[in-house]
Amino acid sequence: MVDTDRITGAAREIGGKVQGAFGDLTGSKSDAAEGRLREAQGTAENLYGQARDAVRDVADDAYDYAEDAYERGGHYLRRGTREVSHQVAEYPLASLLIAGFVGFGIGLLVNAARD
Repeated sequence: MVDTDRITGAAREIGGKVQGAFGDLTGSKSDAAEGRLREAQGTAENLYGQARDAVRDVADDAYDYAEDAYERGGHYLRRGTREVSHQVAEYPLASLLIAGFVGFGIGLLVNAARD
């Protein structure tokens, strides 16, 4: 999507060039100077619009990247959950022993932190 500042800036720049050229042809220094000023304003506005477009494009790309990363993270989480569930269902006693050791270790860590 093109920023409106680019369109109005380009129009102002062309108008300034025409007015400056008209001032040069007729010998009117005020028209020539005003035309150059309008041309410079149009160039600045056009550049501002280009910068806004560039920032918008970068933001859109960053959003798309973050959205893809979020979806991949969810996929890996679901896959990991299925794998752990499968292992627990296949080896319930080993899973129970591992969970007990992990709980005991966490208890030791929490108790040691309080001392």
